[in-house]
Amino acid sequence: MTWHDQLNGDSLAWLLEPDAPGVRYLALRDLLDCPEDNPELAAARAQAHTHGPIATILAHMDEAGYWAEPGPGYNPKYYSTVWAIILLAQLGASQTQDARIARACSYVLDHALTATGQFTASGAPSGTADCLQGNLCTALLDLGCDDPRLEAAFDWMARSVTGEGIEPAQNQKAAVRYYAGKCGPVFACGSNNKLPCAWGAVKVMLAFSTLPSARRTPLIERAIRQGSDFLFSVEPAEATYPTGWNDKPSGNWWKFGFPVLYVTDVLQLVEALVGLGYGHDYRLCNALNLIRSKQDAQGRWPLEYHYAGKTWVDFGARKQPSKWVTLRALRVLKAVD
Repeated sequence: MTWHDQLNGDSLAWLLEPDAPGVRYLALRDLLDCPEDNPELAAARAQAHTHGPIATILAHMDEAGYWAEPGPGYNPKYYSTVWAIILLAQLGASQTQDARIARACSYVLDHALTATGQFTASGAPSGTADCLQGNLCTALLDLGCDDPRLEAAFDWMARSVTGEGIEPAQNQKAAVRYYAGKCGPVFACGSNNKLPCAWGAVKVMLAFSTLPSARRTPLIERAIRQGSDFLFSVEPAEATYPTGWNDKPSGNWWKFGFPVLYVTDVLQLVEALVGLGYGHDYRLCNALNLIRSKQDAQGRWPLEYHYAGKTWVDFGARKQPSKWVTLRALRVLKAVD
C-alpha cells in the first residue's frame, strides 16, 4: 500500500491549489519530489517568498536582522527573533531566496549562541533548554544556513544528551556544565521537575534527523541512540513520558497543529523518528495509525493546536481542515512509504 492509498481523498490536489503559495511550493518539493531546477517549482518557490506568510514575517524584520527587540530574541513570545526564525523554516523559507533571511540567521547566531555551543534565551549559557536548542538547530539547517558555528551547537546538544564532557550543575567553576533549566543528560529539564522532557527530546531528535548523516560524528550517533531509546521507552502513541508536575501526559500530544513551537505532538515525534530511519519500526505502528485516523473523508487533517493572535500570522480556524497540518501528515506518511 502506497501513502496515496492511505488517504480518504485526494488531499494532494488540495495542497497544490494556487490559493496557498507556500503550501503549494512545499507540496511540489516534498510530496512530488520536483527537482530544484524544475521551472514550476522555481516559480512556486519565488511566489511563496513574495506572497503570504513568509513575506509578512519578513516585512516585520528590523533591518539589523531581528524581530520585536534586539538581543537573544526569545521574548516577547511569539513575535521575537527565535520564533520568527523557527516559523520561517517551517514555512519553507530559504536564505538563498531572500538576503534578509541570511541576515536573520547571522543575527541569531551572533546574539543567541554562546561560545560553548548553547542557544540561550538570556544570552548566558544558563539560558539554554533542549526545546530551544533543537528548534534553532533544525530551523537554521532548514533555512540553508551553513555557518560553521552550528557545529558547536550540535556538539553541545549531543553532549547534553549523553553527558560526555559536561559537569554537574553544582560544579559552578566548570567551563561546561549543566544548569538549573537544562539540568542533566537524557533531556533532564528543570521545567519538568528535573525529569526527562519528551517535548525537548523530540526537538533535539528532529534536529539530528535534519543533520546530513555525513556530518554526524560518533558523539552525535551515540546521542541519537540514547534519544531514540528514550522516545521508544514508552508507547509513542500514548506518550506516557515523565511528567514532573502532573499525573498524566499533556493533552497537547494529540492536538496536531501549525506552527510547531516549543509544544510538540505525536506527529512531530513520528517525524523525528522516521527521519532517523525508524519508519518501518513496529514500535511506530500505533502512532502511524493514530495519524491516519485523524484525516477527514477528503483526506484532510484539522488544525487542533494553534497560535491565533499570538504571532505574526494566523494559519486558519481551530478544528477546521488545515493545509499546513495536512502537509505535515502527508510528509510523514510519504517518508514511511
